[in-house]
Amino acid sequence: MKRIAIVNGVRTPFIKAWESFDNIPAHHLGAMCVTELLQRTELDGRLVDEVVMGCVGQPAEASNVARVISLLAGISPEKKAYTVGRNCASGFEAITSAAEKIQCGVDEIVIAGGTESMSNMPMLFKKETATLFLKLSKAKTFSQKLQIISKMRPHHFAPIPSLMLGLTDPVCGLNMGQTAELLAKDFGISREEQDRFALESHRRVEAAQEKLREETLDVFVPPDYKVCVRDDNGVRKNQTFEALQKLKPIFEKHTGTVTAGNASQITDGACALLVMSEEKAKQMGYEVLGYLRDYVCVGLEPARMGLGPALAIEKILKKNSMTLKDIDLFEINEAFAVQVLACLRALASPEFSKKYFPSGVPVGEIPREALNVNGGAIALGHPVGTSGARLVLTCLKEMKRRSSRRGLVSACIGGGQGAALILER
Repeated sequence: MKRIAIVNGVRTPFIKAWESFDNIPAHHLGAMCVTELLQRTELDGRLVDEVVMGCVGQPAEASNVARVISLLAGISPEKKAYTVGRNCASGFEAITSAAEKIQCGVDEIVIAGGTESMSNMPMLFKKETATLFLKLSKAKTFSQKLQIISKMRPHHFAPIPSLMLGLTDPVCGLNMGQTAELLAKDFGISREEQDRFALESHRRVEAAQEKLREETLDVFVPPDYKVCVRDDNGVRKNQTFEALQKLKPIFEKHTGTVTAGNASQITDGACALLVMSEEKAKQMGYEVLGYLRDYVCVGLEPARMGLGPALAIEKILKKNSMTLKDIDLFEINEAFAVQVLACLRALASPEFSKKYFPSGVPVGEIPREALNVNGGAIALGHPVGTSGARLVLTCLKEMKRRSSRRGLVSACIGGGQGAALILER
């Protein structure tokens, strides 16, 4: 098997939805990253075999957004591109899809990553409203049009946010926040624990801003390009536990524990990574950022999708005959504070292990000092199609700084899945 090299990567700053990136669609965010990546690696775009991008809310005006990104970035039209979707692990899926293409000999050089503009996810109308508009467009006389208009009521003009639909599971009927509340009850995780975890995420991101700037490019904001965005803006500087405690629960107003302060933020952003075989990287003279050793994806009940990382971590460690002690750094996507805390408890729980792990043996405790050392999505934000690629980039950059040998990145996935990747240097 070929060892898969991740040569380098770059991302946009992660910006809260409806703020600085409000007017930048997903394909332009992605194209910025691919263009910058080609420049930083001094790679001729004609050598790229394929572009693979994760995206959850593909723009209606840019179907197969990876192809649009490839062309906007100046990669030759004869080169291939396709878009992948595995909800919150779409960025992972782009990387592992690239790895599979390289292993099979289909491609040699692939740009993989993710893009998401949650600001630009559309508002939808009910089918009944769409039918009326269709009939109105087909009406030939004024009287016919007037008759159709007379049937329209105020409720026909109440749009449904597609963002809300996308964050709601169609099988179990729960939105992602409600699944997090289930885990709080299952594992007895208090509001205080969640807020303290969230506070630590903000503090770590704030302390790591200079390091995180190594991952990002400068974005000049259209239409006048006078404003330059350099840093992630989700982190709340000087955040306090007292301020977090004042926030009200969102998903269960009277008894809930999940708030806007201990959940990931709705965010815009993109990320791109240069992926090739180890042999190709050496042939081209690249200093490799790191290698993808292995990856797994698992399924579980949608209502408790947040436990996906626990199951995926157990599986990938067993598959590679490893324990937690063989891993130097961990990145678990912070969809919710309670979701990460539940995974940490599940991995160390004899009861959970007997029920859910084939071996029936607990995996152990992940050291807090090795987990999300530069903070996570609670402070950085979670542009859903991008986060997997960002986790890989952040982990590899930190592994380089620390001369670490192995890292493990993982994420829960809406719909009831979990993914984990082992990275090496």
